[in-house]
Amino acid sequence: MRILVTGGAGFIGSAVIRFIINNTEHSVINIDKLTYAGNLASLKSIEKSKRYDFEQVDICEQELIAKVFEHYQPDCIMHLAAESHVDRSIDGPAEFIHTNIVGTYTLLEQARKYWLNLEPAKKLSFRFHHISTDEVYGDLPHPDDKSSSTTNEGIQGVNILPLFTELTAYAPSSPYSASKASSDHLVKAWQRTYGLPTLVSNCSNNYGPYHFPEKLIPLIILNALEGKELPVYGEGNQIRDWLYVEDHAKALVKVLTEGKVGETYNIGGHNEMRNIDVVKTICNILDELKPKDSGVSYVEQVIHVPDRPGHDMRYAIDASKIQAELGWQPEETFETGIRKTVEWYLKNRDWCENVQDGSYQRNRLGVAQ
Repeated sequence: MRILVTGGAGFIGSAVIRFIINNTEHSVINIDKLTYAGNLASLKSIEKSKRYDFEQVDICEQELIAKVFEHYQPDCIMHLAAESHVDRSIDGPAEFIHTNIVGTYTLLEQARKYWLNLEPAKKLSFRFHHISTDEVYGDLPHPDDKSSSTTNEGIQGVNILPLFTELTAYAPSSPYSASKASSDHLVKAWQRTYGLPTLVSNCSNNYGPYHFPEKLIPLIILNALEGKELPVYGEGNQIRDWLYVEDHAKALVKVLTEGKVGETYNIGGHNEMRNIDVVKTICNILDELKPKDSGVSYVEQVIHVPDRPGHDMRYAIDASKIQAELGWQPEETFETGIRKTVEWYLKNRDWCENVQDGSYQRNRLGVAQ
């Protein structure tokens, strides 16, 4: 197949492209605007492949998108292009509305026009896979909330907190998650109203190589190595389900090639962790792999800062549907994945310096005024 990937120079998009080129016979057309978070350096290992093409295109530019469809004649679309950082959405929501909502609408319309003119067999097999986030579902009950009435009794009387399922109602908290929720609804509406063959997947927090340093894990690794403070929001009790990005890439290709049109698939790592425990785990690995001459642990650099406005306290995904229907489950535990991630950053400091390009100093964003 010829797969059109939007946002393919981003963190998850580049992992998807590397997986497709290295593990399948499919071809990839990567379209990316190349914002601060889109870096072609993440694709150096496959950029010379005859099955890979790149076009610098903004998904909001309908004429350019139409030309890409006309020239490359893709068999399917994986739509990953998005503004994705919650803190940036608090400071500047307009860009998130423009890219995530208007951009998705523009892509849907150009895809629909293209799809309507395909010959019957190709039209039948065409797919539009929209990649989204678990943040659209909002907040889940937290184990620290002893008064929560939404817990239920599990096996042997153990309290089991609920998970996000594909049927969980949307309740986004941030401008980012609201924009992604809107794009999800647009994709589903284009399937129901126009018959465009779409699929949606919602994932938990990704981590791994080639992650832009504004996100928690690379931020902590790089700050630690440079002797800087390791900022933790509030008490660090926020819980996230961590998914290794290469596991996610495999899942996304599964959804594209084997998923059922009109369905949603939740993709999670089965790794619920408190943010403070994530930070301490990173510090412990660094203490082992690159100990300080002083012998002092990196954990001594941890500081607690005022929490993010509207911060959700817990995300956790029930990924039983994709396991039962498509046979996917994560291969990495958090312990194996985080060690691989720390080792990668230790070996690839040049990549980190290049993508920051002196313009991003890992300063805090998202302090509501």
